[in-house]
Amino acid sequence: MAATTATSGARITRDDIEAKFRELQGGAHDQAASAKGTLLAAGGVVAVILVLIVFLLGRRAGKQRSTIVEIRRV
Repeated sequence: MAATTATSGARITRDDIEAKFRELQGGAHDQAASAKGTLLAAGGVVAVILVLIVFLLGRRAGKQRSTIVEIRRV
């Protein structure tokens, strides 16, 4: 990367460092933006699955605790 600058004997200036930092920062920002969309989608799927599991467990517990009253006329 910067090996050509170091071997040619040229000094590394503040502008060179800032330009390289901005280049790296831009790449990291792009990766973070793409990962954010993926994480939001995965989080939504996990939330829906959790709500479904809680619903089904609550329904099952309700069936186990419910009392069946049978009324017969004589």
